[in-house]
Amino acid sequence: MARKIWEKDTAVDCDVESYTVGRDREMDLYLAPYDVLGSMAHITMLESINLLSADELTRLLEALRGIYGETQQGTFVIEEGVEDVHSQVELMLTRQLGDMGKKIHSGRSRNDQVLVDLKLFIRAEIEKLVGNISRLVDTLVALSDKYASVIIPGYTHLQVAMPSSIGLWLGAYAESLVDDLVLMQSAYRIANRNPLGSAAGYGSSFPLDRQMTTDLLGFESMNYNVVYAQMGRGKTERIVAQAIASVAASIGKLAFDACMFSSQNFGFIKLPDEYTTGSSIMPHKKNPDVFELTRAKCNRLQALPMEITLITNNLPTGYFRDLQLVKENFIPAFDEINNIIEMVSRMLTGMKVNTHAAEDPRYDMMYSVETVNRMVQEGVPFRDAYIAVGRAIEHGEFTPEKELRHTHAGSLGNLCNDRILELKNRVVDEFRFNDYHRAIEALIRG
Repeated sequence: MARKIWEKDTAVDCDVESYTVGRDREMDLYLAPYDVLGSMAHITMLESINLLSADELTRLLEALRGIYGETQQGTFVIEEGVEDVHSQVELMLTRQLGDMGKKIHSGRSRNDQVLVDLKLFIRAEIEKLVGNISRLVDTLVALSDKYASVIIPGYTHLQVAMPSSIGLWLGAYAESLVDDLVLMQSAYRIANRNPLGSAAGYGSSFPLDRQMTTDLLGFESMNYNVVYAQMGRGKTERIVAQAIASVAASIGKLAFDACMFSSQNFGFIKLPDEYTTGSSIMPHKKNPDVFELTRAKCNRLQALPMEITLITNNLPTGYFRDLQLVKENFIPAFDEINNIIEMVSRMLTGMKVNTHAAEDPRYDMMYSVETVNRMVQEGVPFRDAYIAVGRAIEHGEFTPEKELRHTHAGSLGNLCNDRILELKNRVVDEFRFNDYHRAIEALIRG
Protein backbone atom coordinates (compact mmCIF):
# COMPACT_ATOMS: atom_id res chain seq x y z
CA MET A 1 0.00 0.00 0.00
CA ALA A 2 1.33 3.43 -0.92
CA ARG A 3 2.44 5.66 1.93
CA LYS A 4 0.33 8.79 2.48
CA ILE A 5 2.13 12.02 1.60
CA TRP A 6 1.31 13.28 5.12
CA GLU A 7 1.96 9.99 6.94
CA LYS A 8 4.57 9.70 9.72
CA ASP A 9 5.13 6.61 11.86
CA THR A 10 1.61 5.88 13.17
CA ALA A 11 -0.67 3.93 10.82
CA VAL A 12 -4.27 5.06 10.45
CA ASP A 13 -7.02 2.62 11.43
CA CYS A 14 -8.38 0.97 8.23
CA ASP A 15 -12.01 1.78 9.04
CA VAL A 16 -11.12 5.41 9.78
CA GLU A 17 -9.21 5.60 6.50
CA SER A 18 -12.17 4.23 4.54
CA TYR A 19 -14.56 6.59 6.32
CA THR A 20 -12.44 9.69 5.73
CA VAL A 21 -11.47 8.96 2.13
CA GLY A 22 -15.10 8.24 1.19
CA ARG A 23 -15.69 8.83 -2.53
CA ASP A 24 -12.67 11.10 -2.90
CA ARG A 25 -10.83 8.83 -5.34
CA GLU A 26 -13.91 8.59 -7.54
CA MET A 27 -14.49 12.35 -7.53
CA ASP A 28 -10.80 13.12 -8.00
CA LEU A 29 -10.74 11.34 -11.36
CA TYR A 30 -12.73 14.34 -12.65
CA LEU A 31 -9.97 16.59 -11.33
CA ALA A 32 -6.95 14.61 -12.57
CA PRO A 33 -6.06 16.63 -15.70
CA TYR A 34 -6.41 19.88 -13.77
CA ASP A 35 -4.20 18.64 -10.94
CA VAL A 36 -1.48 17.94 -13.48
CA LEU A 37 -1.87 21.38 -15.08
CA GLY A 38 -1.71 23.05 -11.67
CA SER A 39 1.48 21.14 -10.88
CA MET A 40 3.03 22.16 -14.20
CA ALA A 41 2.37 25.83 -13.49
CA HIS A 42 3.56 25.52 -9.89
CA ILE A 43 6.90 23.89 -10.68
CA THR A 44 7.53 26.35 -13.52
CA MET A 45 7.17 29.05 -10.90
CA LEU A 46 9.38 27.12 -8.41
CA GLU A 47 12.20 27.05 -10.97
CA SER A 48 11.89 30.83 -11.42
CA ILE A 49 12.53 31.35 -7.67
CA ASN A 50 15.40 28.80 -7.62
CA LEU A 51 13.62 26.02 -5.74
CA LEU A 52 14.12 23.75 -8.76
CA SER A 53 16.96 23.64 -11.28
CA ALA A 54 16.31 24.09 -14.98
CA ASP A 55 17.15 20.43 -15.59
CA GLU A 56 14.77 19.30 -12.85
CA LEU A 57 12.00 21.44 -14.31
CA THR A 58 12.53 20.02 -17.78
CA ARG A 59 12.38 16.42 -16.55
CA LEU A 60 9.39 17.03 -14.26
CA LEU A 61 7.44 18.81 -16.99
CA GLU A 62 8.13 15.98 -19.42
CA ALA A 63 6.85 13.44 -16.90
CA LEU A 64 3.79 15.54 -16.07
CA ARG A 65 2.94 15.88 -19.76
CA GLY A 66 2.97 12.11 -19.95
CA ILE A 67 0.60 11.86 -16.99
CA TYR A 68 -1.62 14.54 -18.53
CA GLY A 69 -1.77 12.43 -21.68
CA GLU A 70 -3.02 9.50 -19.59
CA THR A 71 -5.79 11.68 -18.16
CA GLN A 72 -6.86 12.60 -21.68
CA GLN A 73 -6.79 9.00 -22.91
CA GLY A 74 -8.78 7.70 -19.95
CA THR A 75 -5.97 5.45 -18.68
CA PHE A 76 -5.15 7.44 -15.55
CA VAL A 77 -6.19 5.66 -12.34
CA ILE A 78 -5.91 6.38 -8.64
CA GLU A 79 -4.48 3.18 -7.25
CA GLU A 80 -5.88 1.27 -4.31
CA GLY A 81 -4.43 2.66 -1.11
CA VAL A 82 -3.68 6.07 -2.67
CA GLU A 83 -6.07 8.52 -1.08
CA ASP A 84 -6.42 11.24 -3.73
CA VAL A 85 -5.29 12.55 -7.10
CA HIS A 86 -2.55 14.74 -5.60
CA SER A 87 -0.95 11.71 -3.95
CA GLN A 88 -1.25 9.64 -7.14
CA VAL A 89 0.48 12.24 -9.31
CA GLU A 90 3.32 12.65 -6.81
CA LEU A 91 3.64 8.86 -6.51
CA MET A 92 3.93 8.49 -10.29
CA LEU A 93 6.61 11.18 -10.43
CA THR A 94 8.69 9.65 -7.65
CA ARG A 95 8.51 6.22 -9.29
CA GLN A 96 9.78 7.75 -12.51
CA LEU A 97 12.21 10.38 -11.20
CA GLY A 98 13.01 9.38 -7.63
CA ASP A 99 13.46 12.09 -5.02
CA MET A 100 13.04 14.78 -7.65
CA GLY A 101 9.34 13.95 -7.74
CA LYS A 102 9.03 14.83 -4.05
CA LYS A 103 10.01 18.45 -4.73
CA ILE A 104 6.81 19.50 -6.50
CA HIS A 105 4.95 20.10 -3.23
CA SER A 106 7.23 22.90 -2.01
CA GLY A 107 5.23 26.03 -1.24
CA ARG A 108 1.77 24.50 -1.49
CA SER A 109 -0.69 22.36 0.41
CA ARG A 110 -3.28 19.87 -0.71
CA ASN A 111 -5.70 22.63 0.30
CA ASP A 112 -4.66 25.01 -2.46
CA GLN A 113 -4.08 22.09 -4.82
CA VAL A 114 -7.70 20.99 -4.61
CA LEU A 115 -8.81 24.62 -4.81
CA VAL A 116 -6.98 25.18 -8.08
CA ASP A 117 -8.11 21.78 -9.40
CA LEU A 118 -11.74 22.64 -8.68
CA LYS A 119 -11.48 26.08 -10.24
CA LEU A 120 -9.89 24.72 -13.42
CA PHE A 121 -12.53 21.97 -13.50
CA ILE A 122 -15.35 24.47 -12.98
CA ARG A 123 -13.99 26.71 -15.71
CA ALA A 124 -13.91 23.90 -18.27
CA GLU A 125 -17.30 22.55 -17.23
CA ILE A 126 -18.94 25.97 -17.41
CA GLU A 127 -17.59 26.36 -20.94
CA LYS A 128 -19.16 23.04 -21.92
CA LEU A 129 -22.43 23.94 -20.20
CA VAL A 130 -22.57 27.38 -21.80
CA GLY A 131 -22.17 25.79 -25.22
CA ASN A 132 -25.05 23.41 -24.53
CA ILE A 133 -27.29 26.18 -23.19
CA SER A 134 -26.46 28.31 -26.22
CA ARG A 135 -27.47 25.52 -28.58
CA LEU A 136 -30.70 24.94 -26.64
CA VAL A 137 -31.52 28.64 -27.00
CA ASP A 138 -30.90 28.32 -30.76
CA THR A 139 -33.27 25.34 -30.88
CA LEU A 140 -35.96 27.16 -28.93
CA VAL A 141 -35.70 30.25 -31.13
CA ALA A 142 -35.84 28.20 -34.33
CA LEU A 143 -38.97 26.40 -33.10
CA SER A 144 -40.43 29.69 -31.87
CA ASP A 145 -40.02 31.18 -35.34
CA LYS A 146 -41.48 28.06 -36.96
CA TYR A 147 -44.61 28.08 -34.80
CA ALA A 148 -44.95 31.84 -34.31
CA SER A 149 -48.47 31.93 -35.72
CA VAL A 150 -49.81 28.78 -34.00
CA ILE A 151 -52.24 30.19 -31.44
CA ILE A 152 -52.82 28.53 -28.07
CA PRO A 153 -54.45 30.00 -24.98
CA GLY A 154 -52.32 31.70 -22.39
CA TYR A 155 -53.24 31.05 -18.76
CA THR A 156 -53.34 32.89 -15.47
CA HIS A 157 -54.35 30.96 -12.35
CA LEU A 158 -54.54 27.98 -14.74
CA GLN A 159 -57.62 29.64 -16.24
CA VAL A 160 -57.86 30.51 -19.94
CA ALA A 161 -56.68 34.11 -20.12
CA MET A 162 -55.49 35.65 -23.42
CA PRO A 163 -54.14 34.47 -26.76
CA SER A 164 -50.61 33.14 -26.76
CA SER A 165 -48.77 31.02 -29.30
CA ILE A 166 -46.37 28.12 -29.44
CA GLY A 167 -43.82 30.63 -30.70
CA LEU A 168 -44.37 33.00 -27.80
CA TRP A 169 -44.19 30.13 -25.31
CA LEU A 170 -40.92 28.70 -26.63
CA GLY A 171 -39.34 32.12 -27.11
CA ALA A 172 -39.97 32.88 -23.44
CA TYR A 173 -37.76 29.98 -22.41
CA ALA A 174 -35.06 31.05 -24.83
CA GLU A 175 -34.88 34.44 -23.16
CA SER A 176 -35.07 32.90 -19.69
CA LEU A 177 -31.99 30.82 -20.48
CA VAL A 178 -30.16 33.93 -21.68
CA ASP A 179 -30.71 35.47 -18.24
CA ASP A 180 -29.39 32.23 -16.75
CA LEU A 181 -26.26 32.67 -18.90
CA VAL A 182 -25.76 36.13 -17.41
CA LEU A 183 -25.84 34.61 -13.93
CA MET A 184 -23.51 31.84 -15.10
CA GLN A 185 -21.09 34.48 -16.32
CA SER A 186 -20.90 36.00 -12.84
CA ALA A 187 -20.25 32.55 -11.37
CA TYR A 188 -17.56 31.95 -13.99
CA ARG A 189 -15.74 35.16 -13.09
CA ILE A 190 -15.70 34.18 -9.41
CA ALA A 191 -14.35 30.74 -10.27
CA ASN A 192 -11.77 32.12 -12.71
CA ARG A 193 -9.42 33.42 -9.99
CA ASN A 194 -6.21 31.72 -8.89
CA PRO A 195 -5.95 30.38 -5.31
CA LEU A 196 -2.57 28.71 -5.87
CA GLY A 197 0.03 29.96 -3.38
CA SER A 198 -2.42 30.26 -0.52
CA ALA A 199 -1.04 26.87 0.66
CA ALA A 200 -2.93 25.78 3.77
CA GLY A 201 -4.64 29.15 3.90
CA TYR A 202 -1.88 31.29 5.35
CA GLY A 203 0.61 31.62 2.52
CA SER A 204 4.25 30.54 2.52
CA SER A 205 7.67 31.83 3.57
CA PHE A 206 8.89 30.97 0.07
CA PRO A 207 8.87 33.99 -2.31
CA LEU A 208 6.14 32.48 -4.48
CA ASP A 209 5.34 34.33 -7.71
CA ARG A 210 1.56 34.04 -7.64
CA GLN A 211 1.08 36.30 -10.65
CA MET A 212 3.20 33.91 -12.70
CA THR A 213 1.00 30.89 -11.90
CA THR A 214 -2.08 33.06 -12.51
CA ASP A 215 -0.83 33.87 -16.01
CA LEU A 216 0.37 30.34 -16.75
CA LEU A 217 -3.06 28.89 -15.92
CA GLY A 218 -4.97 31.64 -17.73
CA PHE A 219 -6.88 32.90 -14.70
CA GLU A 220 -8.43 36.36 -14.93
CA SER A 221 -6.80 37.31 -11.61
CA MET A 222 -5.64 35.72 -8.38
CA ASN A 223 -7.50 35.41 -5.11
CA TYR A 224 -5.31 38.02 -3.46
CA ASN A 225 -5.82 37.36 0.25
CA VAL A 226 -4.59 33.85 1.10
CA VAL A 227 -7.13 33.41 3.89
CA TYR A 228 -9.96 34.39 1.55
CA ALA A 229 -8.62 32.00 -1.09
CA GLN A 230 -9.30 29.18 1.36
CA MET A 231 -12.62 30.70 2.45
CA GLY A 232 -13.63 30.48 -1.22
CA ARG A 233 -13.77 26.68 -0.94
CA GLY A 234 -17.45 25.85 -0.73
CA LYS A 235 -18.48 29.42 -1.51
CA THR A 236 -17.36 29.14 -5.13
CA GLU A 237 -19.17 25.83 -5.52
CA ARG A 238 -22.32 27.27 -3.97
CA ILE A 239 -22.33 30.26 -6.32
CA VAL A 240 -21.78 28.05 -9.37
CA ALA A 241 -24.49 25.70 -8.08
CA GLN A 242 -26.85 28.68 -7.86
CA ALA A 243 -26.21 29.39 -11.53
CA ILE A 244 -26.81 25.74 -12.41
CA ALA A 245 -29.97 25.81 -10.31
CA SER A 246 -31.22 28.82 -12.27
CA VAL A 247 -30.81 26.91 -15.53
CA ALA A 248 -32.56 23.95 -13.93
CA ALA A 249 -35.44 26.17 -12.82
CA SER A 250 -36.02 27.38 -16.39
CA ILE A 251 -35.88 23.89 -17.85
CA GLY A 252 -37.96 22.39 -15.04
CA LYS A 253 -40.75 24.87 -15.72
CA LEU A 254 -40.57 24.06 -19.44
CA ALA A 255 -40.80 20.35 -18.59
CA PHE A 256 -43.92 20.95 -16.50
CA ASP A 257 -45.52 22.89 -19.38
CA ALA A 258 -44.64 20.13 -21.82
CA CYS A 259 -46.23 17.47 -19.60
CA MET A 260 -49.37 19.58 -19.28
CA PHE A 261 -49.60 20.71 -22.90
CA SER A 262 -49.14 17.16 -24.20
CA SER A 263 -51.97 15.74 -22.06
CA GLN A 264 -55.34 14.95 -23.65
CA ASN A 265 -57.05 17.82 -21.84
CA PHE A 266 -54.75 20.30 -23.58
CA GLY A 267 -53.40 18.58 -26.68
CA PHE A 268 -51.26 21.49 -27.87
CA ILE A 269 -48.23 19.31 -28.55
CA LYS A 270 -47.52 15.62 -29.09
CA LEU A 271 -44.28 14.21 -27.82
CA PRO A 272 -42.24 11.80 -29.97
CA ASP A 273 -43.58 8.29 -29.52
CA GLU A 274 -40.06 6.91 -29.08
CA TYR A 275 -39.57 9.18 -26.07
CA THR A 276 -42.75 8.14 -24.25
CA THR A 277 -43.53 5.02 -22.26
CA GLY A 278 -46.66 2.91 -21.81
CA SER A 279 -48.72 1.49 -19.00
CA SER A 280 -48.72 -2.13 -17.85
CA ILE A 281 -52.52 -2.09 -17.65
CA MET A 282 -53.81 0.72 -19.91
CA PRO A 283 -53.08 0.05 -23.60
CA HIS A 284 -53.70 3.65 -24.70
CA LYS A 285 -51.15 5.32 -22.41
CA LYS A 286 -48.17 7.29 -23.71
CA ASN A 287 -46.53 8.79 -20.67
CA PRO A 288 -44.17 11.83 -20.79
CA ASP A 289 -41.60 10.12 -18.56
CA VAL A 290 -38.66 12.04 -20.02
CA PHE A 291 -40.15 15.41 -19.12
CA GLU A 292 -41.38 14.11 -15.75
CA LEU A 293 -37.89 12.90 -14.86
CA THR A 294 -36.48 16.15 -16.22
CA ARG A 295 -38.73 18.04 -13.85
CA ALA A 296 -37.58 15.93 -10.90
CA LYS A 297 -33.89 16.14 -11.85
CA CYS A 298 -34.21 19.92 -12.19
CA ASN A 299 -35.81 20.10 -8.75
CA ARG A 300 -32.92 18.09 -7.35
CA LEU A 301 -30.40 20.46 -8.92
CA GLN A 302 -32.25 23.42 -7.44
CA ALA A 303 -31.63 21.89 -4.01
CA LEU A 304 -27.86 21.76 -4.61
CA PRO A 305 -27.01 25.31 -3.40
CA MET A 306 -28.81 24.61 -0.13
CA GLU A 307 -27.04 21.27 0.27
CA ILE A 308 -23.70 23.03 -0.08
CA THR A 309 -24.83 25.76 2.29
CA LEU A 310 -25.81 23.24 4.94
CA ILE A 311 -22.43 21.50 4.68
CA THR A 312 -20.42 24.73 4.94
CA ASN A 313 -22.45 27.40 6.72
CA ASN A 314 -21.23 26.74 10.28
CA LEU A 315 -17.51 26.55 9.50
CA PRO A 316 -15.15 29.23 10.83
CA THR A 317 -12.07 30.50 8.97
CA GLY A 318 -9.67 27.80 7.80
CA TYR A 319 -9.87 24.39 6.16
CA PHE A 320 -12.08 21.61 7.51
CA ARG A 321 -12.64 18.11 6.17
CA ASP A 322 -16.38 18.83 5.90
CA LEU A 323 -15.56 20.50 2.57
CA GLN A 324 -14.64 17.14 1.04
CA LEU A 325 -18.33 16.21 0.97
CA VAL A 326 -19.14 19.17 -1.27
CA LYS A 327 -17.35 17.39 -4.12
CA GLU A 328 -19.75 14.45 -3.99
CA ASN A 329 -22.79 16.65 -4.58
CA PHE A 330 -21.23 19.31 -6.76
CA ILE A 331 -18.98 17.59 -9.30
CA PRO A 332 -21.67 15.26 -10.78
CA ALA A 333 -24.09 18.19 -11.18
CA PHE A 334 -22.47 19.22 -14.45
CA ASP A 335 -23.06 15.81 -16.03
CA GLU A 336 -26.65 15.94 -14.78
CA ILE A 337 -27.53 19.35 -16.21
CA ASN A 338 -25.79 18.65 -19.52
CA ASN A 339 -27.68 15.36 -19.86
CA ILE A 340 -30.94 17.17 -19.13
CA ILE A 341 -30.26 19.79 -21.80
CA GLU A 342 -29.41 17.17 -24.40
CA MET A 343 -32.57 15.17 -23.73
CA VAL A 344 -34.83 18.24 -23.69
CA SER A 345 -33.37 19.40 -27.00
CA ARG A 346 -34.15 16.03 -28.57
CA MET A 347 -37.69 16.05 -27.18
CA LEU A 348 -38.42 19.55 -28.45
CA THR A 349 -36.99 18.87 -31.89
CA GLY A 350 -39.12 15.73 -32.23
CA MET A 351 -42.43 17.06 -30.91
CA LYS A 352 -45.45 17.67 -33.15
CA VAL A 353 -47.56 20.79 -32.75
CA ASN A 354 -51.35 20.94 -32.98
CA THR A 355 -51.84 23.87 -35.34
CA HIS A 356 -55.62 23.96 -34.79
CA ALA A 357 -55.82 23.92 -30.99
CA ALA A 358 -57.26 27.44 -30.76
CA GLU A 359 -60.27 26.48 -32.91
CA ASP A 360 -61.79 24.65 -29.93
CA PRO A 361 -64.80 26.74 -28.74
CA ARG A 362 -63.80 26.32 -25.09
CA TYR A 363 -61.03 28.81 -25.80
CA ASP A 364 -63.30 31.49 -27.28
CA MET A 365 -63.21 33.57 -24.11
CA MET A 366 -59.49 34.26 -24.53
CA TYR A 367 -60.44 36.76 -27.25
CA SER A 368 -62.47 38.95 -24.87
CA VAL A 369 -59.64 41.43 -24.33
CA GLU A 370 -59.18 41.69 -28.10
CA THR A 371 -62.81 42.81 -28.37
CA VAL A 372 -62.39 45.30 -25.52
CA ASN A 373 -59.28 46.76 -27.16
CA ARG A 374 -61.04 47.15 -30.52
CA MET A 375 -63.88 49.04 -28.84
CA VAL A 376 -61.33 51.32 -27.15
CA GLN A 377 -59.71 52.03 -30.52
CA GLU A 378 -63.15 52.99 -31.80
CA GLY A 379 -63.47 55.59 -29.04
CA VAL A 380 -65.24 53.71 -26.22
CA PRO A 381 -63.68 54.35 -22.77
CA PHE A 382 -61.81 51.24 -21.57
CA ARG A 383 -63.95 50.68 -18.47
CA ASP A 384 -67.19 50.96 -20.47
CA ALA A 385 -65.87 48.52 -23.08
CA TYR A 386 -64.79 46.11 -20.34
CA ILE A 387 -68.24 46.17 -18.73
CA ALA A 388 -70.03 45.73 -22.06
CA VAL A 389 -67.97 42.70 -23.04
CA GLY A 390 -68.30 41.23 -19.53
CA ARG A 391 -72.08 41.50 -19.71
CA ALA A 392 -72.14 39.89 -23.16
CA ILE A 393 -70.15 36.94 -21.75
CA GLU A 394 -72.46 36.62 -18.73
CA HIS A 395 -75.53 36.46 -20.97
CA GLY A 396 -74.00 34.04 -23.47
CA GLU A 397 -73.99 36.70 -26.20
CA PHE A 398 -70.24 37.07 -26.73
CA THR A 399 -68.95 36.30 -30.22
CA PRO A 400 -65.15 36.26 -30.43
CA GLU A 401 -63.31 38.19 -33.10
CA LYS A 402 -60.25 36.03 -33.69
CA GLU A 403 -58.17 38.32 -35.86
CA LEU A 404 -55.14 39.32 -33.80
CA ARG A 405 -53.25 42.60 -34.22
CA HIS A 406 -50.36 42.35 -31.77
CA THR A 407 -47.39 44.37 -33.04
CA HIS A 408 -45.46 45.73 -30.09
CA ALA A 409 -41.99 44.40 -29.17
CA GLY A 410 -42.12 40.94 -27.65
CA SER A 411 -45.77 40.27 -28.47
CA LEU A 412 -47.45 37.66 -30.65
CA GLY A 413 -46.76 39.52 -33.87
CA ASN A 414 -43.27 40.67 -32.98
CA LEU A 415 -41.42 37.98 -31.00
CA CYS A 416 -38.04 39.78 -31.04
CA ASN A 417 -36.29 36.43 -31.41
CA ASP A 418 -33.50 38.11 -33.38
CA ARG A 419 -32.80 40.35 -30.40
CA ILE A 420 -32.87 37.41 -28.01
CA LEU A 421 -30.25 35.65 -30.16
CA GLU A 422 -28.18 38.82 -30.37
CA LEU A 423 -28.25 39.16 -26.59
CA LYS A 424 -27.36 35.50 -26.13
CA ASN A 425 -24.41 35.69 -28.51
CA ARG A 426 -23.12 38.82 -26.79
CA VAL A 427 -23.29 37.17 -23.37
CA VAL A 428 -21.52 34.02 -24.62
CA ASP A 429 -18.77 36.09 -26.24
CA GLU A 430 -18.18 37.93 -22.97
CA PHE A 431 -17.04 34.72 -21.26
CA ARG A 432 -13.82 34.95 -23.33
CA PHE A 433 -13.02 31.27 -23.02
CA ASN A 434 -10.23 31.61 -25.57
CA ASP A 435 -8.18 33.60 -23.06
CA TYR A 436 -7.65 30.57 -20.84
CA HIS A 437 -7.32 28.18 -23.79
CA ARG A 438 -4.29 30.08 -25.06
CA ALA A 439 -2.60 29.91 -21.67
CA ILE A 440 -3.27 26.20 -21.15
CA GLU A 441 -2.13 25.31 -24.67
CA ALA A 442 1.12 27.22 -24.11
CA LEU A 443 1.63 25.46 -20.76
CA ILE A 444 1.14 22.01 -22.30
CA ARG A 445 3.36 22.76 -25.31
CA GLY A 446 6.11 24.24 -23.16
